[in-house]
Amino acid sequence: MTNNPTLNSSWISDWRPEDEAFWNTTGKSIARRNLIWSIVAEHIGFSVWLIWSIVTTKLPQAGFHYTTDQLFQLVALPGLIGAFMRFPYTFAVTTFGGRNWTIFSAAILFIPTLSLAYFVSQPDTPFWLMLLVASTAGLGGGNFASSMTNISFFFPDRMKGWALGLNAAGGNIGVSSVQLLTPILMTLAVFNLYQATPVDGIFLQNAGLMWVLPIAIAVFGAVFFMNNLTTAKSSVKNQLAIVGRKHTWIMAYLYIGTFGSFIGYSAAFPLLLKTQFPTVTISIAFLGPLVGSLSRPLGGWLADRVGGSIITFWNFILMAGATVGALYFVGHKDFIGFLSMFLILFVTTGIGNGSTYRMIPSIFREENLFKVRSKGDAARSAALKTASIESGAAVGFIGAIGAVGGYLIPSGFGKSIAMTGGPQLALAIYLGFYGSCLALTWWFYLRRSPQGEGAPSLAEARV
Repeated sequence: MTNNPTLNSSWISDWRPEDEAFWNTTGKSIARRNLIWSIVAEHIGFSVWLIWSIVTTKLPQAGFHYTTDQLFQLVALPGLIGAFMRFPYTFAVTTFGGRNWTIFSAAILFIPTLSLAYFVSQPDTPFWLMLLVASTAGLGGGNFASSMTNISFFFPDRMKGWALGLNAAGGNIGVSSVQLLTPILMTLAVFNLYQATPVDGIFLQNAGLMWVLPIAIAVFGAVFFMNNLTTAKSSVKNQLAIVGRKHTWIMAYLYIGTFGSFIGYSAAFPLLLKTQFPTVTISIAFLGPLVGSLSRPLGGWLADRVGGSIITFWNFILMAGATVGALYFVGHKDFIGFLSMFLILFVTTGIGNGSTYRMIPSIFREENLFKVRSKGDAARSAALKTASIESGAAVGFIGAIGAVGGYLIPSGFGKSIAMTGGPQLALAIYLGFYGSCLALTWWFYLRRSPQGEGAPSLAEARV
C-alpha cells in the first residue's frame, strides 16, 4: 500500500477526496482515470445486456419458430437476471476492490457473447435452451451496480452527481451502441468466425462475436489503469444496514420508474416497433436509448444545482404526459407521433436517472449528520464516512431493484399484445405507476412538514 498513489498502485490506502488540496494535487487525475475505464467496462456490459433486443427481431427470418410472446420473453429475461446480479455485484466492490471486480465482471462477458454466437446458428434450438442462453446476457447488467458503487468512492460529494451521471450515461449509451451497430455488423462476413451461410444477408452470429475484442480491451484497461481503495473496504454486514432503511426502498421504487423505464423500454423498443409498425426499419430504435443516455448527465447536473427531488418530481409529470401521448398515437397507428412521444419518454428516463441517483448520497448524508448534530467535528467526520459507505451500498442496491423494470416492461408489452392485440394495456399500467412515483416524491422529499424528532427535514435540505 502507498500514501502516494501512482499509476501502478493496485491498492490505494490514502484517499481523501473531500480534502481540496489532496484532490487538486493527486485525487482528481486518479479519479478521472478510474472513471474513464469504468465507463468503458460498463458500456460493454450494457451492450451485452441488451444484445437480445436486436437479435430477437431477426430470429423468425433465421428459421426460429417462436411466438411473439416468446420473443418478448427472450428480451425480458436478461433484464431480470441482470437485476438479480446487481445484488452481489453491489457488495463485491467493498469486498474484493473496484479494480479487481471490474476485471472479473468484464472477463465473464465472454460467456454470453460466445454462447449467443453459437446457438443463433442452430435453428432447431428449443425455446427453453435459447431462453437459458439469453439469460446469460444478464451478466452484463450486473456491471452497473459495481461500477456505480466503485465510482461513488472516488469523487467528493459536490461532484458525485456529475461523476455518477457521466459514469451511468457512458454505460447506458451501450444500449444505443448495440442497437445501432449490431444490424450493420451482422451484414459483414469478415466478423463471422463460424463461416456460416447468411440468412437474407444476415450473419446473426456477429451479434455476439463483435464484442469479443472490446471485452478484451476492457479487461486490459482495468488491469493496468484502475485502482482499489482501502477506504472503500467494508463488511457486507455493515452495508446491509441500508436494507432496513425506509428511504432505501422508497428510492428503489422511484428508480424503477426512471432507470427501470429506461432499460425496459430500451429492451422492448425494437420488437415493439416491429410488431406495431412492421414497415419501419428497427435500426431507428437506437435513437431512444441514445437520447436517454445523453440526458442522464443533464439530470445529475440539474440535481446538483436545483435539488434532486425537485427535478425528479417534475420529471415524473413529463413521463406521465409522454405516456399519454404514446397511448394516443399507437392507437391511431401514427408512427411519427408514437416515435416522438417515446423519444420524449426516453429523455425523461435519462433525466430522472440522474436526479434520483443524486438524491441517494444526499439523503444518507443528511440522515447520518442529523444523528450527530452538536457532537463535534470528530463525530461529523465519522458520520460522513458512514454516509459514504452506506450511500455506495444503497446506490448499487437501488440500482438492482430498479433494473427489474428491464423484465417487467418487455414482459408487460408481450402479455398486453397477446391478450389484447396491442400495447395499450401495458402503457396504461405504466402511466398509473408514474402517478404513484410522483406522489411518493412529493410526500417524502418535497412536503414541508415535520418529519418527527428522529429524522431530518429532507425537503429543507433539498436532497
